[in-house]
Amino acid sequence: MTITDLLSQHAAAIAAVEGLSRDVSSYRALTDDALLEVARRSAGVQRLIGATAAVIAGEIARRSATSLGSNGLAQRSGHRTAIELVRVTTGASGRDAAASVRIGTLVHDAADIAGASDPATGELSNGLFGGERPWLRALGRTLTEGTLSVAAADSIRAGLGEPSAGVSEHALIAAIEQLCVESLTLDADRLFRRARELRNQLDEEGIADRETERRNARSLTFTRLPDGMSRLSWLMDPETAAIASNLWDRATSPRRGGPRFVDAGSADYERAKRITEDSRTTPQLASDVFVELLRQGAAADSSQLLGSGAPVVHLLVLNTAIEKRSVGSGAAAEQPSNRPPQRSSHGHIEGQTDPVSIETIERALCESTLEPILFDDSGQALDVGREQRLYNRKQRAALAIRDGGCRFPGCDRPPSWSEAHHTKHWVRDLGATSVATGILLCRHHHLLCHNNHWEIERTGADFILIPPADIDPNQSPILLPTKSAAVRELLDTAA
Repeated sequence: MTITDLLSQHAAAIAAVEGLSRDVSSYRALTDDALLEVARRSAGVQRLIGATAAVIAGEIARRSATSLGSNGLAQRSGHRTAIELVRVTTGASGRDAAASVRIGTLVHDAADIAGASDPATGELSNGLFGGERPWLRALGRTLTEGTLSVAAADSIRAGLGEPSAGVSEHALIAAIEQLCVESLTLDADRLFRRARELRNQLDEEGIADRETERRNARSLTFTRLPDGMSRLSWLMDPETAAIASNLWDRATSPRRGGPRFVDAGSADYERAKRITEDSRTTPQLASDVFVELLRQGAAADSSQLLGSGAPVVHLLVLNTAIEKRSVGSGAAAEQPSNRPPQRSSHGHIEGQTDPVSIETIERALCESTLEPILFDDSGQALDVGREQRLYNRKQRAALAIRDGGCRFPGCDRPPSWSEAHHTKHWVRDLGATSVATGILLCRHHHLLCHNNHWEIERTGADFILIPPADIDPNQSPILLPTKSAAVRELLDTAA
């Protein structure tokens, strides 16, 4: 293709995009279904444009390779790196320019350009990028097909990481192919977490090393601002974050949920009234609670304390070596004989995406108590019956471990932000307060199910979401997979 043809293509594309309506009234006139379809097509256009920009950025990087020295394109243009040149030329942010360069090099890997003539010098290319990371070539191909965005491709690349002694290139290629399929229903952030999850499944021996890396990266910085205020910036490893997020939820959950259905004569009336009349914002309330905790901690006499007073952190451990598996809440799972977890195992901290090593679990056992909750091979926990309407503490712990948070599609609310929903309604269906038919939903999606008539059915071990007819006339069933990494690993082991 000649340069004239290429420039003509881009001119036509610009004209086509310029022809898209940006008139607010055009979109306000659309039906809901039409609006969502336009949004999907607009995303497709953005993916194609992003893929084209990445190919261009990859070529800029190829011509700016460090091996070319001062003859490289970036250096000749007065820029230190290809990323800086792309950023200045396109007006992209540094983060977006870096992602385009990273993914653009993968596209050039997939194209296998070694042996092609370099248009800048007329010399044969030495394949600067070809062959260095062959396991990532599938990302380049999928990107140019227009089904994967640059951000999604970068999330997969960063989440899976490099081959290691325990993870072969073939295993990474298979994981990439799986993630490219899953990318159709996951945004870039959730795709990164999913890629990290797959990496941990492939490389259990590396969990302890990655946990150490994250812990070594922790930091707390205090900055005094010119206006007299100060800023505290805290980068937490997952174990620290679990403790801090527990405190955050306890401090802010009354405000987030708000008082509901409180009678004037009830015992909770005064508390609900105080929450409603408190003039502080939720962030201000959280700030005051954390300051009070620091003040009380600094003033405490350790000789008078009974125990550490630390908030509970749930550690979920998978015992893959035992015949009857269990997942524990409050510390770690235990075998029926109360023996400690197998040394080959690992665990998960509730609300955190990355697993922790067996050493972390054993350390937690020194400070926590065991509360085993048995799961069968289908991922279902034990149940209670219809004698009580509200789910008790142990049932909620079982739901939290099994579901991993709100199971509604696209929702990432953790268990602490979720409520137990009777899929067989207590009044309408005479349903039991059973873990088998209960499911965690955040407040928003819990209300959505009751008020907008979304239904959730259990088929075997699976939960299926049925949208109302006004949302989907066909009421096509939607699978609600667990969001608990621990239970997903349990099911993989059982299979």
